Amino acid sequence: MTRSDLVEELASRFSQLTHRDAEYAVKTILDAMGEALVRGHRIEIRGFGSFSINRRPPRMGRNPRSGESVHIPEKRVPHFKPGKALREAVDERTQELEAGK
Repeated sequence: MTRSDLVEELASRFSQLTHRDAEYAVKTILDAMGEALVRGHRIEIRGFGSFSINRRPPRMGRNPRSGESVHIPEKRVPHFKPGKALREAVDERTQELEAGK
């Protein structure tokens, strides 16, 4: 699902929202989530999952073309951990699809 698919779904489920309002709502939520992660905060949505920042320590890598060693600096990357309800729903749906083959 893309961002525009999410906007379409929101606009179709809530008839009182115009397409522009739905687009603004999705943009506002995603911007707020992004800002929270940039500030180092954790985001938890019950039943869905949580977003946090993981630290990747500095390490030595290798340039695949030349073979020389390259220093890779420390990074902070976003991480998503699905909630129990989401994990179970995905697993159940996957098993249904596999049984129907």
